[in-house]
Amino acid sequence: MRYSEELIALASYMAGEFDNQAQALADPAWYVHLRLWQRPVPLFTEDSITLFAEQANIVNLEKAYRPRIIRLRPGTGGNSSLEVQYYMLKDPGLVQGAGRDREKLKTLTTEQIEFLPGCTLNVTQNSLTTPGYHFQAFLPPEARCCFTYQTETYQVSLGFEATPEAFLTYDKGIDPQTGKAIWGALLGPFRFTKRQDFSAEITI
Repeated sequence: MRYSEELIALASYMAGEFDNQAQALADPAWYVHLRLWQRPVPLFTEDSITLFAEQANIVNLEKAYRPRIIRLRPGTGGNSSLEVQYYMLKDPGLVQGAGRDREKLKTLTTEQIEFLPGCTLNVTQNSLTTPGYHFQAFLPPEARCCFTYQTETYQVSLGFEATPEAFLTYDKGIDPQTGKAIWGALLGPFRFTKRQDFSAEITI
């Protein structure tokens, strides 16, 4: 399939190894110094560019957490040209550390992941004065994004912005009883800078 220019650009901006060092040094009380990996993985290639994502505290890179599959695809709802679908790993241990070790992703199949209903972001984009786009991706107002892990159900609010220079994440954990955010980007987005580019791994 021939992917749109916008889809390729979004995937290219997101594919890489990132950290938020400057933010963590400036405001360590609210922002942990994180390393974030988003690596292309050959799933849903008929219409999508898909990424495996995980992150780790900079002081313990061996203990990566929050593994997820992020599927970037043409929009299906008519309100946006692109959308982002999230999937969870049925057995996260199989691919833990794959951000640093791409070989672990080679055997990943669609049978090993599970689509998360209610966790699809609508994407808007604006052209920049310099070459490129400013993408914004957020859940629809009525969406309720939840997943179950080890018999516990968790609710999250997902969102991000992507440009050629930066990647901002708005992910927060939500208390399902009160609807209030309890962890994550409580005072504003995590501001990541790309340290290593993985866009050459995208199969087009």
